[in-house]
Amino acid sequence: MHRVLLVGAGQIGRTIVRMLLGTRDYEVRVVDVDEAALAALPTVPRLEALRFDATDETALRDAMVGMDSVVAALPPTFAERIATTALDAGLSYFDLGDERRISAAIRALAGRCRDGRILMPQCGLAPGFVSMLGRSLADRLDSVDALSMRVGALPIYPTNSLGYALTWSTEGLLAAYCEPCEVLVDGELRDVPALEGLEEIAIDGVRYEAFHTSGGVGTLARTLEGRVRALDYKTLRYPGHRDRMMFLLRDLRLSARRELLAELLEQAVPTTTQDVVVVQCVASGQRGGQLVQLTDVRRLHGRKVDGEATSAIQVASAAAVCAVLDLHVARLLPRTGAVTQESVPLELFCGGRFGRYFDVARPVPLPETSRLPAAVRSTRHG
Repeated sequence: MHRVLLVGAGQIGRTIVRMLLGTRDYEVRVVDVDEAALAALPTVPRLEALRFDATDETALRDAMVGMDSVVAALPPTFAERIATTALDAGLSYFDLGDERRISAAIRALAGRCRDGRILMPQCGLAPGFVSMLGRSLADRLDSVDALSMRVGALPIYPTNSLGYALTWSTEGLLAAYCEPCEVLVDGELRDVPALEGLEEIAIDGVRYEAFHTSGGVGTLARTLEGRVRALDYKTLRYPGHRDRMMFLLRDLRLSARRELLAELLEQAVPTTTQDVVVVQCVASGQRGGQLVQLTDVRRLHGRKVDGEATSAIQVASAAAVCAVLDLHVARLLPRTGAVTQESVPLELFCGGRFGRYFDVARPVPLPETSRLPAAVRSTRHG
């Protein structure tokens, strides 16, 4: 039985709990300062809830006693402290962060990993799953000219002028809209401003706009530097969203007052579980002496997880981190040190019980199977 400390009982954290406990292969201890969030957790065996602030390092260290791994499902500002404490306690560490500077600082802690323990930030949808998908397309070409990744979590029924609903962290959203974005241009790493590079695209007959946002590329651009001429990541939104956010962030200068803008958005923009996650990756280059283009498009919808209505972005984010945690438990990932998302083979990821949420060709059984998938069971120890 693998024992997991989950720091953060928000919407995605609650989904992680339900997914892990549904397998009967995990015990979970959840930490959060919000009493209401902890009260919303299911009352089931193998689940323990503790209420304290994650900045309390003594309480955090005590909560890690007896655990095997830590999953951080809090805003990125908490991540480095949690990772440091986890590694000092001899635990593996996973998170859902997408802020480049913080994730780089966490990866720099790899030397603290004890044998059999790993450090794996950025385990969500983007970066995370999309990093594996982009790498898999690039690996199918002899040489890669361009790789583009487009991802959006969108309301199915938009009702406001932003064409948007708050489906994940407002703090994370604004960071993605404000921080520099890493791209490859002519084979070299560069930073470009967020919200730039506007384009219109159609996927399955639906029109979207796409623009640069920070963090979604993860470490993939650095991994493929020198091999790919052009690489970028852009966020998908319904047309008109980017211009309205430009007005708020730049014209009104609210990029310097993100807390105020976050408060305004959270008061005025609704949340929803009726959303869709759209992922499109396109790679072009040479294969067998011909110029070819490879395209992979996936749509993920919300569903009930253990009886609770769950949004598509919650399912995608929770399933992504649960999938790599499963692979770690099965010893199918490197045993020690920092692990990047794109180093995980897409087929291995999608072949697991959580990765199947992303495999559009294979239906996901509900409720979850209580055993590890065959590929994982065959190498499981203990």
